[in-house]
Amino acid sequence: MKNVWILNHYAKAPTSTGGSRHFQFARYLKDQGWRAVLIASSAEHISGKQKLEKNESFRHELISGVDFHWLRTPAYQGNGFQRMVNMLAYTIQAVRPSATKDLPPPDVIIGSSVHPFAALAAWWLARRHRVPFVFEVRDLWPQTLIDMGRLKDNGVAAKLMRSLEGFLYKRASKIITLLPFASSYLARFAVPDDKVVWMSNGVALDEYPELKRCPEDAKDRPFELMYYGSHGAANGLDTLINAMAVAKELLSNRDERVQLRLIGDGLEKDALITQARQMGIESRVSFEPPVPKSKIPEISAAADAFVITVRNLPELYKYGISMNKIFDYMASGRPVIIASNAPNNPIADANAGITVAAEDAEALGRAIVEVTTMTPERRAELGANGRAHVAKEYDYRVLAKRLACSLNELVGST
Repeated sequence: MKNVWILNHYAKAPTSTGGSRHFQFARYLKDQGWRAVLIASSAEHISGKQKLEKNESFRHELISGVDFHWLRTPAYQGNGFQRMVNMLAYTIQAVRPSATKDLPPPDVIIGSSVHPFAALAAWWLARRHRVPFVFEVRDLWPQTLIDMGRLKDNGVAAKLMRSLEGFLYKRASKIITLLPFASSYLARFAVPDDKVVWMSNGVALDEYPELKRCPEDAKDRPFELMYYGSHGAANGLDTLINAMAVAKELLSNRDERVQLRLIGDGLEKDALITQARQMGIESRVSFEPPVPKSKIPEISAAADAFVITVRNLPELYKYGISMNKIFDYMASGRPVIIASNAPNNPIADANAGITVAAEDAEALGRAIVEVTTMTPERRAELGANGRAHVAKEYDYRVLAKRLACSLNELVGST
């Protein structure tokens, strides 16, 4: 059994809210001859919950058969200075020899960004242990922050981050990207194509039983349209609230009723609640707290359809999208409405729902009406298409096999 350390500051078990990409990889890599250790922050993102006791600098836990190694970092709220302190604390803790001395010696080390400092720590550890370093790029920093308007393209911070980014690309033995067209971005750093591996997010399909709902079940209740995930600036949920007002108007002379369930949390949630109230649709929109990832299949069973929106940011999304929720939605066997201008679209590829342009509330409202008034048989057909597509392309069993092949290339297949 070979060992891979995965440094993901925000790695979580399914008992927490949020994505579980590396947990699922770790589960299925075992079948491919690899044991993964997830090295993560003790302070939970968004909630600020601290996993360690006051006297603990780190802790190793086995959660559902997966190795987690928590490193002490300070709690924080929001995206300000405290979060930066948390990032730097994680980086410093990760490279301390005492923090990882009891872990199985690595054969490969993966550094996964949301932020690049985790990848920098992974490079340092790989250098210390004389093993290959793999850079997993989940967010393009600083490009994402520039496109979101949080950094100036020619500012000092952006230039420093680009220097770090280039440093990591050059020293990585392989670069894993979640975005299918990221090679064109990496080309500016003279990264050869054969160094880049596309490894999308996915879903553990075995956690989603094939769900069937009898059409008669919907007769005396509203049609349930569901969104779960972050309520942040990039998610475009203000457009979804506006679209619900459009749908309400279009359905005003019909029997159909649609209820939007927004499940999750984020910095924009209070503003969205206010928006729904001001538009007079607060009775048509329910704002619900986030749920652990392990509860998502159960929650999904109540939905008639799902919706995902992103903002119209061509520079940000021109390299593609790979949100966890896309694959969770499709695994649930329900039709999906997606509002996105990205060049890749798993929903369209699978014929699993309806696509409209990003930030077009009128078009999104009409799509909501269209899926609401479909026959149950048509909705079931679209849902089945989506589930079949993720089974073939995005099940974590499939993705873990691809990842293992890439790791084996670095260390030999024996």
